[in-house]
Amino acid sequence: MDFLKSAVASAIAQGPPFPYTFGDKVDVDASIWTLYNGTRRADGSNCSIFSFDATANKARLPLAKNALKKLRTMRHPGVIKVLDTVETDTYIYIATERVVPLRWHVKRKSLSPETIKWGLYSIARTVKFINDEGSSIHGSLRVASIYTSESGEWKLGGFEILSNVKDDEAVIYTYGSLVPDSGRYTPPELARSGWDAIKKGPHSAIDAYNFGTTIFEVFNGDFMGADQAGQTKGIPPSMHMGYKRLVNANPKARITVGAFLEQGRRSGAFFDSPLIKLTEGIDNLGVKSETEREEFLEDLDQLTDDFPEDFFKMKVLPELLKSVEFGGGGPKAFGVVMKISTKLSSEDFEARVQPVVVRLFGNPDRAIRVCLLDNLPVMIDRLPQKVVNDKIFPNLVSGFTDIAPVVREQTLKSVLVIISKLSDRTINGELLKHLAKTANDEQPGIRTNTTICLGKIAKNLGTSSRTKVLIAAFTRSLRDPFVHARNAALLALAATGEFFTEEDCAAKILPVICPSLIDKEKLVRDQANKTMEIYLQRIRKAAADMPDTVQPPPQTTEGAGPRMSTPQPSEASSWAGWAISSFTNKLSAASGEMQTSSAEPGRVRAISSSPGPDPARRFNPVTSSSSASALHRQAVKSPSPAPPLSRDSSGSAAEAFFKAPDPYPDPADEAGDAWGDMGDMDDDGNAFFDASAEPLAKKEPAASPASASASVPFDDGAEPDFAGWLAAQAQKKSGGGGKVLPKGLAKGNGKVGTTTSGSGTTKKPLPTRTPSKPVVAKKIDTKPKETEDDDGWGDGW
Repeated sequence: MDFLKSAVASAIAQGPPFPYTFGDKVDVDASIWTLYNGTRRADGSNCSIFSFDATANKARLPLAKNALKKLRTMRHPGVIKVLDTVETDTYIYIATERVVPLRWHVKRKSLSPETIKWGLYSIARTVKFINDEGSSIHGSLRVASIYTSESGEWKLGGFEILSNVKDDEAVIYTYGSLVPDSGRYTPPELARSGWDAIKKGPHSAIDAYNFGTTIFEVFNGDFMGADQAGQTKGIPPSMHMGYKRLVNANPKARITVGAFLEQGRRSGAFFDSPLIKLTEGIDNLGVKSETEREEFLEDLDQLTDDFPEDFFKMKVLPELLKSVEFGGGGPKAFGVVMKISTKLSSEDFEARVQPVVVRLFGNPDRAIRVCLLDNLPVMIDRLPQKVVNDKIFPNLVSGFTDIAPVVREQTLKSVLVIISKLSDRTINGELLKHLAKTANDEQPGIRTNTTICLGKIAKNLGTSSRTKVLIAAFTRSLRDPFVHARNAALLALAATGEFFTEEDCAAKILPVICPSLIDKEKLVRDQANKTMEIYLQRIRKAAADMPDTVQPPPQTTEGAGPRMSTPQPSEASSWAGWAISSFTNKLSAASGEMQTSSAEPGRVRAISSSPGPDPARRFNPVTSSSSASALHRQAVKSPSPAPPLSRDSSGSAAEAFFKAPDPYPDPADEAGDAWGDMGDMDDDGNAFFDASAEPLAKKEPAASPASASASVPFDDGAEPDFAGWLAAQAQKKSGGGGKVLPKGLAKGNGKVGTTTSGSGTTKKPLPTRTPSKPVVAKKIDTKPKETEDDDGWGDGW
């Protein structure tokens, strides 16, 4: 056995090259050929292979050779298309387009009446061509000699005895009876007189009779013999007359297949059907006029679902796609393409339709673009995410900036369709940038649809930017002059409430909804009330779960000094007492010394803090005027008794007095600017916020009056302390040891005695007070300006 296999393999290898691979064997009726499914080695395309074994069937070798010759030379759309042939002494191979025997469909009764009419019409045209233009006789026309292609079209084969009537030595006269199962289909005159009787009558008579028997066979499933010829069982009534004339026992009384074809083409006849019109019009669709093309596409769009799907997939669809892309078929043709594509498998859609759709999105024709966008919901599920995100979307976004409003609106609506196929980077980047532009579109309808679109795609936005984008977009839309845009914003807010925090609801959303409660349009007012109630319910629920307070519980500290309060003789004591009391608590708890000094015309106060805790330092109470500021200073003192106040002014006090203010004020000082200029208050101490409104200055603690006077202030590179130099000169002249008279006993030279403030600072004798306005140290506001970007939609908005 192995030897035989190797011998056959070597014989094939020595023969002519045949670039096709044999596949499964296909069951056929009685025939001299064995049919196989095959593939082409070069590209893997499908084909069929008719194989004849010359060694096992030498008697019928002339029939096989005649079929090979006629298939090579007979070119017609209704004839099986030959791809390649190989002929040797032992075998004959004929590679053709992939075909399936019609017998399969007839046995399964899978053909509709319209499909059968369409197939018979195609075979009739082919037989007419053979008889008239080819001046030939087929001789063995039957269901077994008919095949269907991948497109569902009926193709004629069985050319074993096809002969030209002008050839006296044609095989039909000699080998006609060798055709398998020829007895059932032989016309009566040939059964009586033999095949030479063909020469006595019309050469088309045999094919006319066999075409009649084929009609009976396809409608009823089988033809058993001449006694069934003429029976009309299962045949459509419109065909009865023509069918009976085809199978007439008298060959001269029979009508030709061409005449039968003409009868069927008449208006209202059996071949006057939409499917047959489609087959005639699809081949020359590219050369039709615009009016003819519109009529053809209108008929095509009205076709029912019982037509052959294979024909639409393999024949109609490619022609329509070519017409849309190159031949000016337009949106109407593309609509038919989408209708046909719904019946395609995913593999066929990807191979046949998807590449054209991607190319069409790059087409600048607005009509094509609108048609694509309208049909996007039909095909979006079949388009892979990578194709939509990388190939379709970059071309689609050009519609956002198109000058035609209808293109912009359809592009905007398509976002809801393709959003599930886009990546997060595309959504939160390029898409939001384009939606920000449509939110400011000149067309109010587009602005409204943008708001609706954002509300529906909110769940697809990135969590980091979603809140900012939605609040900014809806806030802007609430100010839109178009009433439906405002209403859409309220509806969108109601639908997207789950994406906002309670803080955003209370601080950002409710304040912008409130103006809509008194909108001029009742539609907006009603929706504003509904939306407001939704957010209020959410805030109430959140507030109910919050604690009563976040302040720590009050605690009592043993050994703490008594809290002192000072009675206020002025009317302001009722509301200012809390400020003084609170401020006193803060000063009592602070460590180090706090000294205040004032001078005219500019008041400068310096607060010095010790590097570490020093129990020897304490606040010294001094009697002063009965102002609120003085009483406050008296209240702030150490629990231990203060030493008696020395009347001598120390150099350290003067140095602290004239020390330059801190060029970098504390932020708390700047906050006081909101209350006005505290330096304009009078000397009666009404400025009770003076202690906290002045800059702070640090200085080293003084060990003794002598060492303090010799100390040099820290030079921080600021402007020269000219006022301090003047004060030092005045101190040298006065000697620094003179005694100060009590208040009211000052000398008549205009100088007053020095007094001490509540913080222990000694006030130096100053020249006579002039009525000039006090000079207030200029403060530079270093706080960054707060900017509000209500309309900011993120980087792209």
